[in-house]
Amino acid sequence: MSSPAHPPPRVPGVSWTDRLPAGVRPYVEPAPLAAAALGVSSGLAFAMIGATLTTRLAQYGIRKGAVTAFALTFLAYNIKFLWAPLVDAVAIPGLARFGQRRSWLWATGLAVMLAVAYLGSLDPASALPQLATAALLVGIAGATFDIVIDAYRIELLAPHQLGVGSGMSQYGWRIGAAGAGAVALIVAARAGWSVAYAVCTVFAVPAMLTGVVMGEPLRRSAVAPATGAVEALRGFVSPLAEFLRRRGALVVLAFVLIHKVGDTLANLTLRLLFADLGFTNDEVAFYDVGIGFVALLAGVFSGGVVYTALGMTRAVFISLVLMAASNLSFAALAAAGHSNAGMAAAIGFENFSSGLGGVAVVAYLSALCHLRFTATQYALLSALASIAGRVLTGTTAGGLIDAMGYVQFYVFTTLVAVPGVVLYGWMVQTGLATVTSADAGREGLVPGGDD
Repeated sequence: MSSPAHPPPRVPGVSWTDRLPAGVRPYVEPAPLAAAALGVSSGLAFAMIGATLTTRLAQYGIRKGAVTAFALTFLAYNIKFLWAPLVDAVAIPGLARFGQRRSWLWATGLAVMLAVAYLGSLDPASALPQLATAALLVGIAGATFDIVIDAYRIELLAPHQLGVGSGMSQYGWRIGAAGAGAVALIVAARAGWSVAYAVCTVFAVPAMLTGVVMGEPLRRSAVAPATGAVEALRGFVSPLAEFLRRRGALVVLAFVLIHKVGDTLANLTLRLLFADLGFTNDEVAFYDVGIGFVALLAGVFSGGVVYTALGMTRAVFISLVLMAASNLSFAALAAAGHSNAGMAAAIGFENFSSGLGGVAVVAYLSALCHLRFTATQYALLSALASIAGRVLTGTTAGGLIDAMGYVQFYVFTTLVAVPGVVLYGWMVQTGLATVTSADAGREGLVPGGDD
């Protein structure tokens, strides 16, 4: 009788993560994993007032102009920098002992859950004005939740983890947005939209639990909080003033403002295209959510590889080109008509490009933030990144589609993306992209720290 097999001896001081390939280890560190969990919750509100609400309104027969006008509810994300200084400076009564970031994380997470449930309880056919108000409440709550999540993530990650952390955040955001969107479609088809929205509120929980597990960010504790009304008021001006003092700041802000216009304009109208092409809820859930998510995973992984191999500036430029070109795939789908293969190809290309771009662009925006003003500066940068596209979507997209047709519309969105690509190419050639980011990165380090 043979002796039983024995497990390999344990090496003292060697954990299971040490046995993983070197390229994988950074992704299983606590901070990047926390960034993924934060991203899951960040995607909830966006999904509920984005593609999910568009599908819901389209199924109720609401006209295109009214449906695309709901994109204006996303403006809360674009003006969130106006109240972001409150997140940096004001303590929530009764919760302050848990830390500035965690107290806001829990309070805003609860607000998102309540707002989403309320939005789902309304009937678009009989209460469209109230539905619009509820969608706006979800937008405001979600934007504030995002302010806290972004600040918590940036302060939790060490500077060398920004690339990996940005990738994990993108994984999480897509899991949250795609998961909530898929769950909403599937549950709505069987139990109605009100139940679907109520079920989806659970996607706010991962971020709230992250605050429990990870605690208050240590890098945040190294920054003295604001005290007194005058200093809190100064918090509305100081973050922007600090950024504008940097070399090339206005050029960087111009790039941030225009680089995502075409992508935003296209993506916020996709569910209209799918509805008009006759795709069912299950087909949208499988191809848009399922296939799209797999493609996103591949894109984020590729983004990490490109980021590591070529550096941030080249990775950003490559992603901008791909994101612009991906809009053409929807023009091809519109020309082909109802085609599951065409939908899979278009969604796959778009999500791969977005995943690759998310790693580089989010890392770039994160590197620009000074630790003292993390919430405010990232809120400003991320708001600028999509405000033009959302305004155009809410005010003109429906009319443009009616006037131009879907094929010409998506070709148009591709052309709109070109100026951002050209401007960033010029920034790389002149050194502004590298210099501005590097300067900000040095200023954002904790004085005397290891980083």
